[in-house]
Amino acid sequence: MKYFKKIIGTKVYLSPMNVEDAETYVGWLNDFQVSDGLGSSARVISLESEKDWIKSNSATYQFAIIRMEDDTLLGNCGVQAIDQIRQCAEVGLFIGEKENRNKGYGTEALSILLEYVFKYVNLNNVMLKVYSFNEIAIHCYQKIGFKEIGRRRQSYYMNGQFYDEVFMDILKDEYIKR
Repeated sequence: MKYFKKIIGTKVYLSPMNVEDAETYVGWLNDFQVSDGLGSSARVISLESEKDWIKSNSATYQFAIIRMEDDTLLGNCGVQAIDQIRQCAEVGLFIGEKENRNKGYGTEALSILLEYVFKYVNLNNVMLKVYSFNEIAIHCYQKIGFKEIGRRRQSYYMNGQFYDEVFMDILKDEYIKR
């Protein structure tokens, strides 16, 4: 698979997505360990729908997360709901394989994505949503500098239980100063 180093970190780089990776993404997005955290466990993702999504979003701010040392696809991150007038947007990410989680790949991917959107896309406020059970992700976001700005209580039903949707954001000057 050919990847392109658009945004470069130490452990990972962000590359435009490849439609050839659709099968890998479909496997991850149909895995409850991934989809629970994304809030998409009730959905079924097909190969054709994922190929279509990649084709229609590959020229936007959606990136494959690639491990620097061996060019292995680790996951995906991206920027959505960009409002250039208000200079704000939302971000999201996931790491696909369990053995690649909790190794700093997601933290670095989000950090270099933020640096890119603050310095090149000219955003000032970046927000994300995370579910209250996902304490590892919340800790990762806090480490980067995100702050909780509110909750939508019991808005996510999963596996017989309700969870809060936690809203977090970071400002350009907060990120640049860290």
